Amino acid sequence: MGKQVENKGSSRRRFLTGIGATALLPLLPKFSAAEQNDAELFNSSMHKVLCCNIRVALPEDEAKGVGWPQRKEICLDIIKKQNPHIICLQEVLKVQAADFKKAFPKFLLLGFDGPEMDAHQEGYHGIAKNPILFNTNRYELIAAGTYWLSETPLVAGSKSWDTARARHTNWVRLKDKNSKKEFRVVNLHLDHIADEARIQQAKMVADESSQYLPGFPQILAGDFNARAGSRVFASLKESGWKDSYAAVYGETDPGFTVHEFEGENYSKGSAKGKIDFVFCKGALRAYASTIIKDNEKGKYPSDHYFLSAELEIL
Repeated sequence: MGKQVENKGSSRRRFLTGIGATALLPLLPKFSAAEQNDAELFNSSMHKVLCCNIRVALPEDEAKGVGWPQRKEICLDIIKKQNPHIICLQEVLKVQAADFKKAFPKFLLLGFDGPEMDAHQEGYHGIAKNPILFNTNRYELIAAGTYWLSETPLVAGSKSWDTARARHTNWVRLKDKNSKKEFRVVNLHLDHIADEARIQQAKMVADESSQYLPGFPQILAGDFNARAGSRVFASLKESGWKDSYAAVYGETDPGFTVHEFEGENYSKGSAKGKIDFVFCKGALRAYASTIIKDNEKGKYPSDHYFLSAELEIL
């Protein structure tokens, strides 16, 4: 019996000692999944950039079952699942910009809000914007701006070279809060009709971006409405821009990125090619690039496939 009492006392002392030791430990914070993701994001050396032509919100698309209200959630979900750090959008109307602001509360959207400078306030004839979104937990905004792809770049809504619609470029200069490195993101959508307009618009971007030192990191994303071998890209390549997709996979054309909501069954696909690009310039290296063909039960987020690029600032 005495031996059993001694064991109980010893167990009790060990239990009380354990309580005391636990009490001396600091209280450990509890992190949510979102906070853990933010910590991983902050410490990552990679910058994941998406290029997404989301298709303007049109009443005629709604009649076909592919309007923005019918595919909004699909579009937002597919982009969220990519866990991007930076999102470059094309063909964005005001209602769509508002939906992205709500869906990505940790991101800042720049390059949409006013002034409204076009005579057509509704439908595809209006000026669909090309906003850039970036995660404010990771990046600090240093500067931003817009210029118009015309012979009068400071005149909003201006057009040149027989471009079918007024086209513009948005840019942001960001600082990575982790590495303290600065870089620039440029987002555009070139004309869809006139080849000469596309050539001149791309040359404007090449000339403007060349104001920066050759080693300064710059990213250029957009819908160029031209295939990789087009003369549209000559001025960009001459000024140092490199296609991130080609850097990973070589110069072979991977096939169409616009599909008119038909996906892999696109009837005109054999005559089309990749027209959506993420380019790099300066001290940047492309490690991965993906054409995002995700859909939900055959319903696509847009009439374009989205494109991702994982880049490192050297």
